[in-house]
Amino acid sequence: MSAASIRSSLRRTKHTARIVIIGAGTAGIAAATRLLEQGFKHVLLLEAEDRIGGRIHTIPFADNVVDLGAQWCHGERDNAVYQRVKDLNVLEITEAHYETFRCVRSNKQVLPDDIANNLKEIAFNSIPERQTELVDYPGSLGDYITKKYWQEVAKLPPMNRTIAEEFLENFHKFESSVEAADHLYEVSGRGHLEYWLCEGELLLNWRDKGYKSFLRLLMSAKKDEPEDLGVLKGHVLLNKRVSEINWQGADEVVIRCWNGEVLTADHVICTVSLGVLKEQHASMFVPALPEAKVRAIKGLKLGTVDKLFLEYPVPPLPEDWPGFCCLWLEEDLQELRASERFWLESVFGFYPVSYQPRLLQGWIIGEHARHMETLTEQEVLDGLLWLFRKFLPFDVPQPLHFLRTQWHANPNFRGSYTFRTTYADELRTGAWDLEAPLLDVAGKPRLQFAGEASHKHYYSTVHGAAETGWREADRLNTYYRSRAAQL
Repeated sequence: MSAASIRSSLRRTKHTARIVIIGAGTAGIAAATRLLEQGFKHVLLLEAEDRIGGRIHTIPFADNVVDLGAQWCHGERDNAVYQRVKDLNVLEITEAHYETFRCVRSNKQVLPDDIANNLKEIAFNSIPERQTELVDYPGSLGDYITKKYWQEVAKLPPMNRTIAEEFLENFHKFESSVEAADHLYEVSGRGHLEYWLCEGELLLNWRDKGYKSFLRLLMSAKKDEPEDLGVLKGHVLLNKRVSEINWQGADEVVIRCWNGEVLTADHVICTVSLGVLKEQHASMFVPALPEAKVRAIKGLKLGTVDKLFLEYPVPPLPEDWPGFCCLWLEEDLQELRASERFWLESVFGFYPVSYQPRLLQGWIIGEHARHMETLTEQEVLDGLLWLFRKFLPFDVPQPLHFLRTQWHANPNFRGSYTFRTTYADELRTGAWDLEAPLLDVAGKPRLQFAGEASHKHYYSTVHGAAETGWREADRLNTYYRSRAAQL
């Protein structure tokens, strides 16, 4: 390191420090806006996509908008998103579609309400109380839920065990979509214990404006300008995919983009998804990341949950059908698995969308979701229409439009959201190792990490992602305040 660069480094202040944030999703936007509030001047976000928002992606569709990514504000107490917007009249409790749905078998039989309600109650009650029931539990969440489910079924009057098995399989898929797991047997029981559930309503929708409303609030965007970046105007570069971050060279960090452009910074905050880290960490970081951080990247998992939106001329389900879930008879399932439409096994249900009465929203998880992403849009739609004919005891009209998400296929995401695996338990790692900043010999943060995967308790959520962005901004603010005090 030259004497000139040392002197330059020592003179850095909040007004001169150059901070580059990789990724303009929730964490990146939260970090950037907080840094600007704190008086930092040279803040730059590099975004690989042609838009900001990351896994918040609100788009116009049908009667107003749909959220291709994050859809609900989950909880109220200690939820940073809710606390920011609670007095702005932008959130609303979602209808109870995800509780009152019909249960339909693959022979078109609709379960009687009493049987369906008993099974739903048992299933929902089988989800462990996170702070009490999983202390020192060594197994997976799937082991726990399955055991508790059958214990509770045994307390009921005798019922058709085959139907109970079919319902449990569907519930596993439903709960796997909450976790973003391929299946519940890869979800850590202990990790589930460490996830904090915010008290209050868990499905708060954004009316007819979408989750983008929260990002616009963070940026102080102008209400009458949909694409306004607010305080981030001039601080965001789109289509800037990063190929290399050299974080231990001279006194500055060198960032190389895929188009050959080179930038330098005093600090880098990396907010790329865990999926991107898994795929690219070995080539992206020079020198290689410390082993503890690599273990966290390997042990945690970014699963795949995709959405399927069908728009109809009129509401497609009867008025007394608040959505439905699919229960497969064993013989039908075996036949499906032997066909080219095997991926439909992981489409677990369809539900109405708030403020979109003409839409049906379906969900698909895991390996089958990743396969679905490789099919043409027409192949996917044909499969769904076949599924409707297989299950529903009434005809559904032809949809006007169809839309599906492809979160895993996108190289800038490679998945939907994070969960802690049983493998992470074996590696004795977690979000704390992913969060840890990389410092130089003088204790200056050179490379920092943010994003939902780096939150110990609110991973997989927007409020968790926002908190990690603020966490890293505050880390830099504290560093420069302490330096100023020493001077």
